[in-house]
Amino acid sequence: MSAQSIATSKVSPKPRLTHFALFVKDIDVMEKFYTDVIGLTPTDRGAFPNPDVDVDMVFMSSDPKEHHQFVLCTGRPEGIEFHLNQQMSFLIENLAELREVRDRAKAAGVEEIRCRTHGNAWSIYFPDPEGNGIETYLHTPWYIPQPHSFEFDLDMTDEEVMKFTEEHCRADPGFMMASEREAKMAAMMGL
Repeated sequence: MSAQSIATSKVSPKPRLTHFALFVKDIDVMEKFYTDVIGLTPTDRGAFPNPDVDVDMVFMSSDPKEHHQFVLCTGRPEGIEFHLNQQMSFLIENLAELREVRDRAKAAGVEEIRCRTHGNAWSIYFPDPEGNGIETYLHTPWYIPQPHSFEFDLDMTDEEVMKFTEEHCRADPGFMMASEREAKMAAMMGL
């Protein structure tokens, strides 16, 4: 099939990213971290049923409709410190949940936690026990062109965070409401 025929196909898939698997060194430490700090629930576990592969797996989710959204797999080689993923991002519902994840990360011994607004999101960034980058975030009602990152104080009240972020966003020449941006994106995607 040529590139031309692929591009003009009448079927237009709309893929959704539903889960991510991560090779780890210590599956027990990582399971505890993703359960206690991120709030995922283990849904299944076991050895991969293939005699040629020796991999233990823990399936995790926060959605009862999704068997797994995240999978931990043994087999990460020792001595490899480079991480192929820049970050794994977990969407949450509100600023109270963002504060709770931050507090759980601190309680788990995470020292480097960065709070940022991107205009379209409020985020915290921190590493897991094996150094993989994690973002936990929620959407704002605004949009400004990306990439954009600006520090904010998560200890402000919700109202203060909203006011600070809205003022910051409205100062950007590309500002618009998130609903307006969503409508433009839907049109661009042919939805």
